[in-house]
Amino acid sequence: MSAAYPEAVDRLIDQLGLMPGVGPKSAERIAFYLLKVPTEDALKLSQAIEEVKAQVVFCERCFNFAASVECRICGDPDRDSRVLCVVEEPRDVSAIERTREFRGRYHVLHGAIDHLRGIGPDQLKVRELLLRLDPEGIEEIILCTNPNIEGEATAMYLARLMTDLQVKITRIASGLPVGGDLEYADELTLGRALEGRREVVD
Repeated sequence: MSAAYPEAVDRLIDQLGLMPGVGPKSAERIAFYLLKVPTEDALKLSQAIEEVKAQVVFCERCFNFAASVECRICGDPDRDSRVLCVVEEPRDVSAIERTREFRGRYHVLHGAIDHLRGIGPDQLKVRELLLRLDPEGIEEIILCTNPNIEGEATAMYLARLMTDLQVKITRIASGLPVGGDLEYADELTLGRALEGRREVVD
């Protein structure tokens, strides 16, 4: 706690500092910004946070963000229901959608295998993925996890898990930097990676 600020300011800085990518200095700058803007503008942020927590849920089919039991993509009859793109996080769905190259559906794992952090397949939406294959008539699964150690380990695990199933398993092609995140890839690079996906063989 800083002796220079009221306790309320310290609490705000502490809470802002809990957000990913926000260090102590950035948290302090954001807090000062919120203190300087008109109260009405600051309360709009507070209201937006309350609304998103109250209104946004996870799609019961793909586990992307949704405003009801089914997200807009799963509910779109024009999407190709035979092709399923498996990603780590909901933000990856947004990144791929910006390419306008993919017209199938998604499955969000909500993470990647990371044994150092105690995250295994049981902590991910793997079982839910397997349960979708037959009922939805899935013919191809695109493993679109991040091109880093955890993403590669997750893709290889899923490929081995489904190797005996009657489904084509592909992996996004090179073009994405190793160690990078889909969230930060530009649309052209990500689009080419999707176009050049390759079949995964064990």
